[in-house]
Amino acid sequence: MPRILAIDYGKKRTGIAVTDEMQIIASGLTTIASETALQFLEDYFAKEKVSLVLIGEPKQMDYSPSESAEIIDKFVEKFQKKFPEMPVKRVDERFTSKMAFQTMIDSGMKKKQRQNKALIDEISATILLQDYLQQKR
Repeated sequence: MPRILAIDYGKKRTGIAVTDEMQIIASGLTTIASETALQFLEDYFAKEKVSLVLIGEPKQMDYSPSESAEIIDKFVEKFQKKFPEMPVKRVDERFTSKMAFQTMIDSGMKKKQRQNKALIDEISATILLQDYLQQKR
């Protein structure tokens, strides 16, 4: 069975998470520089079968688009042009960064480790993906 991949796209960094081949468990894959995202994904898709890509959709508390929505929308357009056959699903990413930070605290990470923004992005993508898997069940 192909994997599902989740992207937490940001202005500087992009967190990426994937499922196992049985689509049961979400795991953080990496955090990359956002300008390298399309090339990274092209290389990844060449090695691994992916059936769906989830991309975070930033929203305000009132469900209106957040200030970063425009940047992410442009990335989604470029993604769909480069990978027209790949299904994309936008998912609400509100609170994922806060949840990622809390996860780091709960797991006993030291303050210095919790300042690693790249790790927060990767954990955020993992939370997006795990939430999707839970809703799918």
